[in-house]
Amino acid sequence: MKKSSMIIKGKDLSTSIKEALKVRVGVLNEQYGRTPNLVVILVGDDPGSVSYVTGKAKAATEIGIRNTTLRREATISEADLLGLIEELNNDNDVDGILVQLPLPKHINENKVIAAISPEKDVDAFHPMNVAKLWLKQPCILPCTPKGIIKLLQFAGVDIAGKEAVVVGRSNIVGQPVAKLLLDANATVTVAHSRTKHLANITRRADILVVAVGRERFVTADMIKPGAVVIDVGVNRDTRNGKLCGDVDFEEAQHVAAAITPVPGGVGPMTITCLMENTVEVFINRMSKHQ
Repeated sequence: MKKSSMIIKGKDLSTSIKEALKVRVGVLNEQYGRTPNLVVILVGDDPGSVSYVTGKAKAATEIGIRNTTLRREATISEADLLGLIEELNNDNDVDGILVQLPLPKHINENKVIAAISPEKDVDAFHPMNVAKLWLKQPCILPCTPKGIIKLLQFAGVDIAGKEAVVVGRSNIVGQPVAKLLLDANATVTVAHSRTKHLANITRRADILVVAVGRERFVTADMIKPGAVVIDVGVNRDTRNGKLCGDVDFEEAQHVAAAITPVPGGVGPMTITCLMENTVEVFINRMSKHQ
């Protein structure tokens, strides 16, 4: 009989964090006379984006965070979208602003991200907030990388001194999670789909984070026995149409000491960390403007 690994359920940790946030939001309401206010801009009707935004709204309602979704047609001009962001930047009643990505091809995502006020940037994508992360200055942390570190801590993983390999180099996950692992004193290698002899590198990892967006890209023979595997990918399984990760979970769970499932692993933590960030920007703004 094959030995199975510990399944790191993000859903469980997410539930306990949300319960604590709900209490905190209640206290903030008494203290400041209002609750944090998050505004999400959704451009077009991409099914994945609609699903994410619905999940965010549900979590916000559970916690007691005010939330509004502003839906705009996919044909909106870049200038009109930037104008909307400017309005929200200037609205003192709005604490957090999030523009759901991806955006239609005629809109420059970098320009849109840079237009959001850094103090209202709950995704932590603004260049100013990215710079603060890399300079180890106090800042809002990007949601998925922050959630990954929390999951590792939840699973009892001592990150310091471990060899960590991150497969994927995106600005949203790969690079920032590598920085957070480095800050937690891991020795970090960033690899990607173009890395030569990738399996030789992944097999060194005590902690393996995979975020390449390719179904079952990392197979069991690429994992060091006893490693902790964090699977960030969300893909549609071409075999059965179900959701699956970037790691071949069925086989990998017999090699890894601990592994996150897809769905139910990293995903719930991303949304919960967004809620945490919304509360954090609210507190920062209230203390600054008092």
